[in-house]
Amino acid sequence: MKKTNVPVLFILVITLQTALQAQTDASALLDETTADETEVVTGTFMASRIITGHSMEQPAAGELEFRISHRFGRINEGIYEYFGLDQATIHFSLEYSPIDRLTLGFGRSNFKKTYDGFAKISILKQKKGKNNFPFSLTYLASMEVVTLKNEIPEYELRHRLSYVHQLLMARKFGKRLSLQLTPSYVHKNLVENADVSNDVWALGIGGRFKITRRLSLNAEWFVMINPNSATSTQYYNPLSIGIDLETGGHVFQIMITNAQSMREGSFISETTGSWANGDIHLGFNISRMFNLHN
Repeated sequence: MKKTNVPVLFILVITLQTALQAQTDASALLDETTADETEVVTGTFMASRIITGHSMEQPAAGELEFRISHRFGRINEGIYEYFGLDQATIHFSLEYSPIDRLTLGFGRSNFKKTYDGFAKISILKQKKGKNNFPFSLTYLASMEVVTLKNEIPEYELRHRLSYVHQLLMARKFGKRLSLQLTPSYVHKNLVENADVSNDVWALGIGGRFKITRRLSLNAEWFVMINPNSATSTQYYNPLSIGIDLETGGHVFQIMITNAQSMREGSFISETTGSWANGDIHLGFNISRMFNLHN
């Protein structure tokens, strides 16, 4: 598995380089801005998630986002499990921006009965015009705690904790195409054995292609740079494909993915499904915004 990482990362770098080389032509497709004005580029993504992973988008100051994410079982389990529809993993979250550029979130999933919290901070924003800046940069820090019962006496609260740090580097190319690179660091306080690293590094690449004003095609892929080969379970890189549909107040996302978990601490480093084996999950996200300042 480790032998595939170099060509994979090379492909990702070439993809980014090609996109950046198109910067001059893409900028011409953006709305015209006079030379003495500066305008922040908006609408890079339709939602605060590309598919499962975070996008650089955030609620505006004073807005509260209520999000429900759902992943069914594996399609290849056949008619007895109704192609995965008899099973369900769900995640609820509340995400609030008390001020511009800062989002605080709290959620709960029935996957390992996990609670999570995160802080998302916008550092730089893509701009066009006089003070042109080519991309947006956002920092995400999250913590997760597994509350699944365990009979091992030595299994303390600290063993249940994991942490994630990410940089979300995104650019909107013209009116239709947006890309994001997401370097990620996952730390788990407890791992399977002494030969397994507590730390996993990964690189995510995600994109959106706008089809109509309310519909877009999205894709997302996280590649583990140092996958743990000493684990008893085979883990795979999560790959997801989906669509976004904006319905006025709601954003509805439908996807297929080999990852059932919906939190970074799990889906980046603990995806057990393989696309090659048909371990595909149908899923959806739905979100609703509430303005608490009005």
